[in-house]
Amino acid sequence: MAEKYTPQDIETKWQQKWEADGLYRSVIDPNRKKHYAFTMLPYPSGDLHIGHWYAMSPSDARARYMRMKGYNVLFPMGFDAFGLPAENAAIKRNIHPKVWTYANIDRMRKQMRSMGAIFDWEREMVSCDPEYYRWSQWFFLQFYKNGLAYRQMSAVDFCPNCNTTLAREQVWGEDRHCERCGTPVIKKDLEQWFFRTTKYADELADHSTINWPEKVETMQKNWVGKSEGAHVTFHTEGGDPFVIFTTRPDTLWGVTFMVLAAEHPLVEKVTTADRKAEVDAYIDEVTRRTEIERTATDKEKTGVFTGGYAINPVNNEKVPIWVSDYVLMGYGTGAIMGVPAHDQRDFEFARKFKLPIRIVIQPEGASLNSDEMTEAFPHDGTMVNSGQFDGTPADNGAAIRKVIDWLEEKGVGKGAVNYRLRDWLISRQRYWGTPIPIIYCPEHGAVPVPDDQLPVILPDDVEFKPTGESPLKFHEGFLHTTCPICGKPSLRETDTMDTFMCSSWYQLRYLSPHYDKAPFDPVEAAYWLPADVYTGGIEHATMHLMYFRFFSKALRDCGVFDDAERIRKERGWGEVSMDDEPAIMLYNQGMILGEPSTEGLLHRSDGRKMKGCGEVEREEDRDRAEGSTG
Repeated sequence: MAEKYTPQDIETKWQQKWEADGLYRSVIDPNRKKHYAFTMLPYPSGDLHIGHWYAMSPSDARARYMRMKGYNVLFPMGFDAFGLPAENAAIKRNIHPKVWTYANIDRMRKQMRSMGAIFDWEREMVSCDPEYYRWSQWFFLQFYKNGLAYRQMSAVDFCPNCNTTLAREQVWGEDRHCERCGTPVIKKDLEQWFFRTTKYADELADHSTINWPEKVETMQKNWVGKSEGAHVTFHTEGGDPFVIFTTRPDTLWGVTFMVLAAEHPLVEKVTTADRKAEVDAYIDEVTRRTEIERTATDKEKTGVFTGGYAINPVNNEKVPIWVSDYVLMGYGTGAIMGVPAHDQRDFEFARKFKLPIRIVIQPEGASLNSDEMTEAFPHDGTMVNSGQFDGTPADNGAAIRKVIDWLEEKGVGKGAVNYRLRDWLISRQRYWGTPIPIIYCPEHGAVPVPDDQLPVILPDDVEFKPTGESPLKFHEGFLHTTCPICGKPSLRETDTMDTFMCSSWYQLRYLSPHYDKAPFDPVEAAYWLPADVYTGGIEHATMHLMYFRFFSKALRDCGVFDDAERIRKERGWGEVSMDDEPAIMLYNQGMILGEPSTEGLLHRSDGRKMKGCGEVEREEDRDRAEGSTG
């Protein structure tokens, strides 16, 4: 017996034997209960570090435990390989992102194999392989055919000096400047592609059939942000109608001002000549800020008066119209009513700009005085100063329901449900991503690429511009094609898909990574789906994990699971439906704070989270992350 344990000899020998014997190869066995476990796949940045293994080793241990209990365990691994880091490497290091990415995959794969986990490497998937993104494109087309993918104008960050759109990671500082040239960015409207995630808002807020951490459930429900109330139609003095959403229609008589988002189309129309210069300057400043900056609760409220007025439909009062950064065009209707006595945000705004504060809900057993108020009163009480509703108890929603009925009778409002959740913008004006399979014909408009012409291959022979503009816009062989309908000369879509597209369905491709008849083998899906447990960071709760769940529900409605579901029922493989949720259980492994040193050791902890892509990020910068799900 050897006196010294030499891992280079012993572990290599046994790992080679395990692989030769197919020890961890997972195959369908109807006589054994299955257990499908997987962990968030890494971004191939070059080397594994402790942050990767901190996430993978507990998952490996649990998968081994289930295997020892007699379960037929599937525990796969792959690489989330598209995204901005590789494209930045191409520009900064003068290396093609494909070369950089696959070299990193080779290195990381070797390192992961040396760790001895029970990954079934025969099921490995790489998201930048054409055999993988062919099916990402196919899914896009299914969504398009079923009304779940659409194109519309949307604002993006744009550098006027580089003449290119910028990702969030490329915009820096409080003045929001371009990371390449330092020029302040502006907002610019472009036609972009969206997925209709809002169709599934109620389902995404429902976690009754899955066992996910309570904190994740809360974060996702808050992200969906379902609220009930009323849509109410106001009119400008000039007669133009605009709609606001409110959860408290019982406070309509307390409106003392209106606020429009800086992007609202009515701003220009209601702004008077003497206010135009100030309003224009304010809008230019506001539209360069991020939504997080604009809606921060601890930020001092800002705004400007447009000079225009609106008419309150419940009492015909004239109220001033303001523009403020805390109102967003993408949430609700882009217009709000200001009720400072009963909303803290409106209260702070009114105090700063010396606007009237009118009390319309008095607490039981007390009498509020607007001059003495130090904060808003958003609670139940009794309606006052509210016309025919004076004395109505404003508790348990009774007054709200009565006011909604009255608004509907008058034809100026109606009950409504509003959501914070917005549709998923998947367009990226970058090269290293899945090409969007759409062709623009001068006669037929946007035309889907036929299934038999997939994948639309991302060309290798591209030239990266110093400005960072996508080289697809200038690649003649890629850009120019013919219409599938009429054969006339046409242009390809040059936007690529958000990298979260790749990680929204990869658990399906693990089932049969080389299957070429469909995204997955329906027999494999019938046996293994849904996944039993998924592990990864909680920081993905409102991005990747939302898209991950949306995808399963959208694919269900597109009929993608129908064959697998039929096979599952015919063979009696489990009772849990495979198509409502992608994973029954979710575990969050926590985070490592610090930064890996050049020797691979953790050499400092400064409140920054080690990311799966080998970088670090501050807690307050997580919203900038876009790409790795590791």
